[in-house]
Amino acid sequence: MASIKREIKDTINLTETHIVPSLPHPIRLQEYGVGLFKSALTKSALKKALKKNYITVNERIATSATLINGGEHITISIPKDINPTHTLIFPLTVLFEDDYLAALHKPAGILVSGNTFKTMANALAQNIKRSTRYDAARPQPVHRLDFATTGILLAGKTSSSIRALNQLFEAKTIHKTYYAVTIGDMEAEGTITSNIDDKPSQSHYKVLESVASKRFDTLNLVRLKPLTGRRHQLRKHLYSINHPILGDKDYGITNLILKGKGLYLHAYSLSFNHPFTNETIHLKDDFPKRFKKLFPSKIAEIMANNTSHL
Repeated sequence: MASIKREIKDTINLTETHIVPSLPHPIRLQEYGVGLFKSALTKSALKKALKKNYITVNERIATSATLINGGEHITISIPKDINPTHTLIFPLTVLFEDDYLAALHKPAGILVSGNTFKTMANALAQNIKRSTRYDAARPQPVHRLDFATTGILLAGKTSSSIRALNQLFEAKTIHKTYYAVTIGDMEAEGTITSNIDDKPSQSHYKVLESVASKRFDTLNLVRLKPLTGRRHQLRKHLYSINHPILGDKDYGITNLILKGKGLYLHAYSLSFNHPFTNETIHLKDDFPKRFKKLFPSKIAEIMANNTSHL
């Protein structure tokens, strides 16, 4: 249960400066600067700082198109609250943690980040230990999960780990497995390809078990592997083949929308090579109870396995 603690508000400008070392080739500031500054660690935060003219390069206001060649002085100055007007108190389950990164369970009904006060980003610092590394930073999520989606969320704890994890996601070397409950008789396995927001997207699916339903005819436990990371990709893809996710109010068939039970979409696992220890990391997050009620034996079988291949 989230609660709020009120505090006195005061504001200062936080300024950070970075001198660019020699670079093998020019790179845009909005790419080079990801994870570089504690006050704008993520790609979205950096873009926002650029739009608000908070960043200068060699004392000139920078833009997203500014090229970094090496030797520049980059300065970021962002107004910050010394004591925020509210402190979010929101206990989270930590699935994995070391000095570089952490993985936590994201409940349904909370945003990962954004302008809203109640977000996973705002709750991270109270739930995980501060890194002892030289570039320790306020922990930041490095990918997105929808408001209604449950499951595993990865966060970086240092400037270099946030940057490295963002690069792994961009290179598609972090492998994600989701599970969903879908409606209707489906093909046993398939690949869905489409453009989302004018960008190519692709997802693999496999039906693991189907059960009869009076209201929905058939409900399926489906394993999903997104090969790209577009907004609402899995939900849109399943809706596009007329097999929407149970409980999806945005991408559902009007007379088959289940209300009050939540979205049956769960980010179950992440697999990747640790960018600093080079260990193979495979993380899992237990299924919500509502999944287990529908497919108890199959989910017990999945949980007993160490991997989750399609």
